[in-house]
Amino acid sequence: MKFLLFSDLHHYPNVFDGGTWEDLGVLQKAAEENECEFMIHAGDFCHGPSLVPDYVKAYNEFHIPSYHCLGNHDSDKTPIEETLKAYNMPDDHYYFDHGGYRMIITNPNFYKDGEEYVRYSMGNYYPHADTRETMPPDQIAWLKETVESSPYPCIIFSHPSFERCDGVKNRDRILDVIDEANRKKPHSVLMCINGHHHRDFVRIRNGVIYWDMNSVSYDWVPNQHDCYPKELCDEIRLLNHTLVYEDPLYAIVTVEGTTVTAEGMESSMMLGVTREQSGNVPYDKAGRPVTPTVQSFNITLG
Repeated sequence: MKFLLFSDLHHYPNVFDGGTWEDLGVLQKAAEENECEFMIHAGDFCHGPSLVPDYVKAYNEFHIPSYHCLGNHDSDKTPIEETLKAYNMPDDHYYFDHGGYRMIITNPNFYKDGEEYVRYSMGNYYPHADTRETMPPDQIAWLKETVESSPYPCIIFSHPSFERCDGVKNRDRILDVIDEANRKKPHSVLMCINGHHHRDFVRIRNGVIYWDMNSVSYDWVPNQHDCYPKELCDEIRLLNHTLVYEDPLYAIVTVEGTTVTAEGMESSMMLGVTREQSGNVPYDKAGRPVTPTVQSFNITLG
């Protein structure tokens, strides 16, 4: 099974520099040239499909099947029900079987309001930093059933990470589901892939690959900088809160048996600007630096 993986395209014209029509064309051409069987992203394709319907249509109707995983920003400007419809998603979490593997797309993009789990929609999660990125119990139960009933090894997608210290709030419960499934039946879950954090990092934990997938486009920095030309910043509203990659990043992923091979790529930072030069600390909360790369690897799980 071979597919093209990307994350955090962030198509938002005049707001972010990246995720352009040209970038989408590069991804689709790479999928064609590498004879990929489908494309899939790990969230934040855009900031509301109602803002950019033609862009979403170009992805949805590409001749290679193209799948969505919800990010925190995908329904910022479009209600979640409309976003799901525009993305042709049967629900905010779903699965499909392909080539002898089960691809499970989850949605931890909820916050807790008392005892209620509230799905992200129209930017409602911003005031709820303490409880956002929490997967509801019913979805965890669905994940357990979906993994344990699968006749195939599973690959799980989410936007925030199940592995990082600053990832999904109740990730321990999700990791228990994965570990228990693999104890009952080895290789029930081969890999978990996330986006959101705009980092290039791979870890093997309890026989499962956890892949922190980099952004197509940029790294977000909290401290505003003035390292890019003013005329460019005037055109792109949040440019001075980002460090932009010169080339769109993606990976070609091949899975055969219990072997996962990723063909990554290397780019460079626009104008060579680093986090330190921008007045920001070089590492994120998980101690991971920004790099304009997607690493390549070949891992056989034993």
